[in-house]
Amino acid sequence: MRAPRDDQTPRRDFRAKRWLSVMLRTWHLMSVIALGALLLGAAPLHGWPVGRVGGAVVVSGLAMLALDLYASQLYLRTVAGVTALLKLVLVAVLAFAPGPLLFWTVVALSTVVSHAPATFRHRVLISSKAQPTRS
Repeated sequence: MRAPRDDQTPRRDFRAKRWLSVMLRTWHLMSVIALGALLLGAAPLHGWPVGRVGGAVVVSGLAMLALDLYASQLYLRTVAGVTALLKLVLVAVLAFAPGPLLFWTVVALSTVVSHAPATFRHRVLISSKAQPTRS
């Protein structure tokens, strides 16, 4: 287990977590690129229709979310966690109303939050009685 972070919440860890995270992020990024290409008019590869590519985006995203939840029980209360939930909602909308503008909105939101400083991404937005927010 790693040392507590600034929010004093211990983070769980395991030996292959870093490489598992790298592999999931790679799979997710490849799936997002393929989905974007399909939404922008590229012909689907044989055996990889839009539904299968979209499923790969969702499954890889949920796997990354599960890994982050395992690491910190506070994850869904942070900027990164709330953004992940918002992205799930937007992806659900995208499944029923596909379009380039919504796709690029999700990509932009993802990029800004994932590349923001850790102090911003890990800021607790939703406090509990047991866990006060940092100011």
